[in-house]
Amino acid sequence: MSLTIEDIVRVFEAKGHEQYDGEPVTQLDHALQSAHLAEQDGAGSALITAALLHDLGHLLHDFGKTPTQQGLDDLHQYRCLPFLRALFGPETLEPIRLHVDAKRFLCAREPGYLETLSADSRRSLVLQGGVFDEVQAQAFAVLPFAEDAVRVRRWDDAAKSAEALVPSLSHFVRHMQVCAADRRTAQTA
Repeated sequence: MSLTIEDIVRVFEAKGHEQYDGEPVTQLDHALQSAHLAEQDGAGSALITAALLHDLGHLLHDFGKTPTQQGLDDLHQYRCLPFLRALFGPETLEPIRLHVDAKRFLCAREPGYLETLSADSRRSLVLQGGVFDEVQAQAFAVLPFAEDAVRVRRWDDAAKSAEALVPSLSHFVRHMQVCAADRRTAQTA
């Protein structure tokens, strides 16, 4: 089943109030802060939408709160893709799919990065395959959209402030609409 933009808004309205595991923000707060940081960085609509939706998969599963404490990797980076594929193109979907691997990459390549991760993010890192070795890091670095995934990851890491003031979800709907229109145009070309 594909989601529409209206469906995505309804998911955030219905489940966005849930606490973002181990952080002082809700799922919706985290999504809005991520998208806002992307917008402030001058990203285009595709990456702003990726930042907004990168953790949507957390809201689409029934594992309960904090699956990592149950020893589960909820595979959220993949879980949302079938629902979004008809709506958005690879410039939005690939950074979402790769943002977990971007964490693994940054742990391998950036000294001190691992120590900046929250307790839940470190727990999930183990469940997600751990820090990349050099071969894995090299393979990731050359993937299309790897740099965009790293950007999404950095916004993800920074989007956990209880005091952040950001625009509402309705502000970011226009970015999703631009991406959806671009996808329709690409499909008819």
